[in-house]
Order: sequence, then structure tokens, then C-alpha cells
Amino acid sequence: MGHDRRELLAIFVGGAIGAWARALVGMGLPTPTGGWPWATFLVNVVAAFMLGYFATRLLERLPASNFQRPFWGTGLCAGLSTFSTMQVEVVRLFEHGAWAVAVSYVLASLVAGLLALHLATAMVRRAVVRW
Repeated sequence: MGHDRRELLAIFVGGAIGAWARALVGMGLPTPTGGWPWATFLVNVVAAFMLGYFATRLLERLPASNFQRPFWGTGLCAGLSTFSTMQVEVVRLFEHGAWAVAVSYVLASLVAGLLALHLATAMVRRAVVRW
């Protein structure tokens, strides 16, 4: 079973843009030893918001498209967010004895991400559809 090359290109381009944006945020907000990993926290919350927005908008408000979902969801949002970096940061926080920061970071990331997703979904669903 072959893949649609245009769909793969959409994923590639979206992922490259998301990863580039994440790298820029990471360079702009370095994390001090034992400190709150703001860069990863912010990109993960923004990616959760964007995923909620685009998934709801594309599935419920716009005509079907072969390339928008792969670009925005699988590409951009997945390239922007990073669970693996979050895991490494949590381990490092524990290694440096910053247990309270580590636990707070995990809980805040989960709560903020879910709230961002919910807010974006609610925003799309409340918007007036104009044809």
C-alpha cells in the first residue's frame, strides 16, 4: 500500500516548521539547572491548544482535506511539542534534587495542556459559521 507523497510532504513541512519553532523557543528560554523548563512547557501547551483548534476546525467546520490534517496535526503540532524532552527534563530535575519542581512541572504540563486543548475546542465550536 503506497503513501500519498503530497501527504508525506505536508507532514514533513509541518514537522520541520514545528521543530524549528521549538528550537528557537528553546534557545530563547534556556533552563537553569534545577529550574522550571519554560521553553518545553510553553511549546507543549501551545501545541495542545493548536491541536485542539485545528483538529476541531478541520473535522467539524471545514470541508475534508487530504493535506491540512497531516500538515497541522501530525506535522506542525507534533514537531512543536516534545514529550521526550519533557521526560529528560523531569529526570534531570530529580537528579538535581528539585523534586518539587519536577512534580509541579509534570502536573502543570498535564493540566495546562488539557485546559488549552479544551479552550481551543470550545472556541471553534462557539464560533459562528458563515458560508
